[in-house]
Amino acid sequence: MKIIAPAALLVLLAGCGGGGTPPPVVRAAPVPVPHQPGMAALTTVMGQNANGLISQFGRPQLDVSEGSARKLQFAGPICVLDAYLYPPKSGRGDATVTFAETRQRDGKPIDQSSCAAALKANRGK
Repeated sequence: MKIIAPAALLVLLAGCGGGGTPPPVVRAAPVPVPHQPGMAALTTVMGQNANGLISQFGRPQLDVSEGSARKLQFAGPICVLDAYLYPPKSGRGDATVTFAETRQRDGKPIDQSSCAAALKANRGK
């Protein structure tokens, strides 16, 4: 048993030896994001400023700023809409929505157009 342990250690260390050419770096190919059926673009949301969103959906449930970015969250009994506003690259003008996402209250996916319509219908209630 005493002879086997040092021999096993030598075998393990031999695998760690330097020298030789390092193995090539293998990079995974980018994985395309699959199109999700029923996830229509939020055409009434994208490009809007905060006032435009508030006129559509009412007062946001959440209004968070971090640096120059701003997140407005609108929620109703059916779904939640998160709209992310960023200032124009020129630095002049209002921040506008460049990204938005929707989800059901339990976090499951929901058709974006349906969520926007439900929030508009629930506005002021």
